[in-house]
Amino acid sequence: MDISAQMLIFATVVEQGSISAAARSIGQTPSAVSKQIALLEDHVHYRLLNRTRTGISPTQEGQELYLKCKAMAEKFKEAEALISSFDGTPRGKLKIASSVAFGKSKLIPALPTFIKENPEVHISLDLTDREIDLQSEGFDAAICFAEQNKNPDIMVRRIMQSRRVLCASPAYLERCGTPKDFNELEQHNCLRLSTESKRNFWVNVAPDKKRSFEALGNFEGNSTDVIFRAALAGVGIARLPCYMTDLKFQSGELVHVMPQYSPPSTDIVVMFADRRNLSPKTRAFIDFLVAQFRNTPEKSRDRAECIGL
Repeated sequence: MDISAQMLIFATVVEQGSISAAARSIGQTPSAVSKQIALLEDHVHYRLLNRTRTGISPTQEGQELYLKCKAMAEKFKEAEALISSFDGTPRGKLKIASSVAFGKSKLIPALPTFIKENPEVHISLDLTDREIDLQSEGFDAAICFAEQNKNPDIMVRRIMQSRRVLCASPAYLERCGTPKDFNELEQHNCLRLSTESKRNFWVNVAPDKKRSFEALGNFEGNSTDVIFRAALAGVGIARLPCYMTDLKFQSGELVHVMPQYSPPSTDIVVMFADRRNLSPKTRAFIDFLVAQFRNTPEKSRDRAECIGL
């Protein structure tokens, strides 16, 4: 038996007031407990207990050691209680990150359902379009485009496929006209992302129409959500995920521009550090995302299928 176990036994003996009472409380024989106390005394080179016919009492050195042993015993009980709480129930603080647009349009509206299903989970949500370092920043999970994951050691699970469309407000189109192809689009104010230069190249992959077009204009924003709101305000033509535009097409606040435009789709994924020993709260969140958003197609007004970001 190691020294820490002997210290726990010693604390129990002092609290119980006798060797026999301590032995009964921990399920050992009095002789076994006496032996461990003797070994502890040999280790510290001090007599720790005064033994009498009526019981025991700590020596001065024993009393000082008891206070340390008692504190250790309390920490041990706290650790035991924590371990016993690891029963597979999702609980505790869940720190997650999400792209701004997906977070506002899709994730936040779905969170009441997740919270209802997992009442012991406390959510901390960071909406950002910057690159996330899960491990150094302490995030349990992060939602982003698949191509944003540059760490081969990070696990990912697909949530959805995202298809983008071109759109503008009726006011902008009335003022500037409606382009019918990329040649005409070059004459328009196209809204740019300031944080992702690659996403400002709009590629058409329709049969016999593959072409790359760089969006140029007098406005740029640091998130898809900013571009979305600029398009609604009539600033210019934007390329946005279907899930953001679908309801606006139906309400007439946005118009689907160049419906023949067919950009490559992309996957939206949830990133997490390690599949092995994944905490119940993180596993529950990942499973919830997949169940909530996968295979939930949206239809744009022109019947082109859009599967949200």
